[in-house]
Amino acid sequence: MARPIPLELPPRDARDALCDRLQNAPVEHAEAVLAAYEVLQGLHDRGVLELLRGALTSSDKILENIVGAAGTPEAIGAMRNLLILASALGTIEPELLKGLVHALSQGLAQARRQEPNPPGLWALLRKLRSKDSRRAMAALTGVLEMAGRNLSVESADSRQLNKSGD
Repeated sequence: MARPIPLELPPRDARDALCDRLQNAPVEHAEAVLAAYEVLQGLHDRGVLELLRGALTSSDKILENIVGAAGTPEAIGAMRNLLILASALGTIEPELLKGLVHALSQGLAQARRQEPNPPGLWALLRKLRSKDSRRAMAALTGVLEMAGRNLSVESADSRQLNKSGD
């Protein structure tokens, strides 16, 4: 009968392979290593690394201050308002918002270009008679109407809450 040939492999040391890769890395990635050194030097020159080092050493205190500030009623209200504004911005069509921003910048530029004396009452009334001005006023009055409706609903709700809480 045939005898099996014993195969003895030396144990593989993962640290040796890692050391070899580390020694060859500067040669294989010389350009990237040099770029990283330049970035590090730039961060050091501008004091960013010193700032990060300070933040790491006092991270518990910084976190404690952030949590303390975020727990105030004002901060909670601000975060809620920010979320509401973000969702409201998400509902506006981008082209409409772009047009409104463009119109605002054009209107402000036009107001700046005008003569040193402001336009008279009749000149303003003449502008208000244009189709575009009436269209904008209709949109603004619609927004004002909805705001008033929401104000009256909220005030009625808060009055009812006050009555039930008494």
